[in-house]
Amino acid sequence: MKPSVFEAPALADFSLLDSGQGEKLERFGPIVLRRPDPQALWRRRRGDDVWAGADLTFVRESDRGGRWEARKGAPAEARKKQPEWRVTHAGAELIIRPTPFKHVGLFPEQAANWAAIEALGAELKGSPPRLLNLFGYSGAASVLAAKAGWEVTHVDASKASITWAVDNAEASGLGRGGLRVVCEDALRFARREARRGSTYDAILMDPPHYGRGPKGEVWRLEEHLAELVEVAGQLANPAAMVILSTYAVGHSPLAFVNLFGDLDGGSVEAGELAIPEAPDVSGAGSARRWLPAGFCARWARGCAHDRDAARDS
Repeated sequence: MKPSVFEAPALADFSLLDSGQGEKLERFGPIVLRRPDPQALWRRRRGDDVWAGADLTFVRESDRGGRWEARKGAPAEARKKQPEWRVTHAGAELIIRPTPFKHVGLFPEQAANWAAIEALGAELKGSPPRLLNLFGYSGAASVLAAKAGWEVTHVDASKASITWAVDNAEASGLGRGGLRVVCEDALRFARREARRGSTYDAILMDPPHYGRGPKGEVWRLEEHLAELVEVAGQLANPAAMVILSTYAVGHSPLAFVNLFGDLDGGSVEAGELAIPEAPDVSGAGSARRWLPAGFCARWARGCAHDRDAARDS
C-alpha cells in the first residue's frame, strides 16, 4: 500500500494563488483572501505587492481565533461588517462567510471527494443512491450530491452549521426539502441508524478533533473514531463507499488503513488531500506545488455491479 495524494480537481470559482511562510493566498469567486496555513513552510513565489493586494486578510488575535480586515478599495462584499458572497460549482450556489476561526465555509480540497461521490452515483442504477454526511458543516458536499441525484442525509451538531447548510441548499435551488437535515451528535445518530437497520451507498465523515453535541455529548477523536468507523461499516451497503477525512490531527494515513482494516471485506486507499497552486505561480523550471490539506481514507466494497445487485435485492 502506497500513500496517495487526492489532488483536488480544478474549480472555476477557486484558485490557490500562492502559499508560503505560514500563509496562503486564495481566490474565492471575485474575492482574494489571505489567511494562515501552518503547512506552508516554504518560501512564497509571488511578490509582497501581490500579497498586500488581498481583499480580506485574517489577523490572528489568539490561539482561538481572530478577525478579518478588508483592504481599502476591496469589493463591497468584502467590506461589509459580516462579509458574505457566493461561488458556483457544478450547478450549486455556495455561500462564503469568513468566520473568526479563519474558515470560510468551503474547503476546496474536498473537491476530490465530491468528485468521487459524483462518479459513484453515476455508476449506480435504479433508485437514487443514499448518502450520509456526518459532521456535514456548511453542507457543500451534501448540496453537490443532492444536485447530482443523491438522496442525502446531512448531520451536524451545530445549529449554526445546520442553518448554513439549509441556506446553501436554498441558494442552490433545492429548497428545504432537498436535504434531510438533522441537528444531532453524529455518533449518536449513526448508532441509532444502525439499530434501525438503515443502510447507505456512501458515507462521508469529516470529524473534528474535539466537539460537543447539542445535548452535551463529548466527541474526542482518539476515543470515538474507531467506534464511528465500525458503525459506518454496519451502515454501508454490501458494496458501498466510506470516506473519512481529518484536519490538524497527529495521526498518519496508515492509522486510517488499520482502522478500516477491522471492517469486513473491502479495500482502503489512504493519503493526503492536496490543493495545487495556480499554474502561473511556478516560474520557469520550477515544479508545481501542492498545499497539504488534511488526511483522507476511502474504503469500498465490491464494484458497481455488486452495488446494483445489493440494492435491487
